[in-house]
Amino acid sequence: MTQSSETPVLDRALERLDLADDARKMLRHAHKRIQMSVPIRRDDGTLSVFQAWRVQYNTVLGPAKGGVRFHPDINLDEVTELARWMTIKCALMDLPFGGGKGGVQVNPKDLSRQELERLSRSFVREMGGLMGPDTDIPAPDVNTNPRIMGWMADEYDQIAGTRTPAAITGKPLPLGGSEGRVAATGQAALYVLQEWADRQDRAPEDTTVAVQGFGNAGAHFAMLAHEAGFKVVAVSDSGGAIHAKDGLDPAPLHEEKEKGKSLDKVYSDTSVSDADAHEQISPEDLLKLEVDVLALAALQDAITQDNVDDVQAKAILEIANGPVTPEADTTLEDRGVTVLPDVLVNAGGVTVSYFEWVQGRTGDRWSAQDVEDRLKARFDRIAPQCFDRAEKDETSMRQAAYAIAVERISAAIESRGDSCYFKG
Repeated sequence: MTQSSETPVLDRALERLDLADDARKMLRHAHKRIQMSVPIRRDDGTLSVFQAWRVQYNTVLGPAKGGVRFHPDINLDEVTELARWMTIKCALMDLPFGGGKGGVQVNPKDLSRQELERLSRSFVREMGGLMGPDTDIPAPDVNTNPRIMGWMADEYDQIAGTRTPAAITGKPLPLGGSEGRVAATGQAALYVLQEWADRQDRAPEDTTVAVQGFGNAGAHFAMLAHEAGFKVVAVSDSGGAIHAKDGLDPAPLHEEKEKGKSLDKVYSDTSVSDADAHEQISPEDLLKLEVDVLALAALQDAITQDNVDDVQAKAILEIANGPVTPEADTTLEDRGVTVLPDVLVNAGGVTVSYFEWVQGRTGDRWSAQDVEDRLKARFDRIAPQCFDRAEKDETSMRQAAYAIAVERISAAIESRGDSCYFKG
């Protein structure tokens, strides 16, 4: 299992806050953990069966909400941790959702496009009546994208016998997707970075940023940060890393990666390191750069006790889920390095998924500007709450975010009647 900063942080929040005992008990256990075997017919006629999971961690605030990832190393424990993250994230953003997450143990790059479609549809069939707009609403995650969500949504519609655009979010626009969904995670990460910079009296042009991970979230964040005036000096992906002391423009790099999705592939087979105009460095060396902000947009456990002493950034922006382990998080806090936590920083995706869910339920269609305005308004409200709470409680940003989220969940539990009420 991947290490997670989730459980220790949640435990600390539950112990420190004045909560009803019911909330502590409910938040320490997953509501439902579903294990499935997902079969598909391969192109050569053989049958393959993949292990898959869906965890609905907590649904006190609403239906479970969370992505589905396709990854060869995913397992039930990791899906459970990710679902718990989503519970905190949705509560922090004041969304009417609980937390969920799904995963299929597969390397999707080993599948043809037809096999990938069969896998996506088979996953929905195995989920059966356990999902729906009022129950559990999947979305994209690692190695899944709008097209895959479109296949899943179409399969759900065929099973339900009706069009249900609110059943799955992150879909292509023609299938009921929302404007702004693809860039939402990167866009919201920029809002949090700007809030931090403003509170530091730091001008964007004087702020250097290195970005680990150049997938959808990392690439869009890098491009938007560059447009906002921040100096992006390095980016990396699984194939390598590049460094430009005076700054680089991420847009051409993203364009080349998109071109790398050749006719017979769903995923890009190019790397940012293919760019000849910049200094080539290793992805490990990117984490050691002396920059103002290190944006972590790859997978979990990028910063551990093994490499935390090499980190020279003044602040960490967690765009991925759990990129800093608990031990490394404590070390960074002791050194005075600000960690802007994932449950706030990468919540733009689920927030715009909520907007898509609303549009799907009402039949309305919002413009890209309308979505961006609503996203900014949400973060203009929530992000300052986290900064202010951290200052008030003299604690980390992560603990402040968890405190706000846990208190919202606890309030919902108490509203239904808790132990104190029933004991009179």
